Amino acid sequence: MNIRRAVSGDIPAILSLLRQVGGLHHEGRPDLFKRGTKYTEETLLPLLGSDSSPIFVAEESGSILGHLFCRFESTPEDSVHIERKTLYIDDLCVDESARGKHVGRALMDFARDFARRSECYNLTLFVWSFNETALRFYERLGMAPQKICMEEILEESR
Repeated sequence: MNIRRAVSGDIPAILSLLRQVGGLHHEGRPDLFKRGTKYTEETLLPLLGSDSSPIFVAEESGSILGHLFCRFESTPEDSVHIERKTLYIDDLCVDESARGKHVGRALMDFARDFARRSECYNLTLFVWSFNETALRFYERLGMAPQKICMEEILEESR
């Protein structure tokens, strides 16, 4: 398996993966998520060359097995915070047909190494509490909650 920067020819496969993510989110929280993808071909194209928000794909035998959307974030030093640089994982998806084949682990290992080479203090991501499979996956890789977002739904779903 090869992990590399995404190129324009990868967009159809990336959109397919994004539809899988969108479907999972819609099924898990239909009160928050519509069916669909958060990016289109037009919005993906400018991201492909971005050094501040790089996109990587896991490829094997010409097939895209997964993607990794990253974003560098920085916290400036102030009266309560220590300055730090973070690699935030905006989206990680392994194609349904490739799950259980350690593609996700390979993408996370790549992200960890990429963050270290980029002199990041930490690697962060958000995972929805309904996605118990992803929660267990990230915990098995040694990740732990940094902060927890709580909610109370005040109105019925529209």
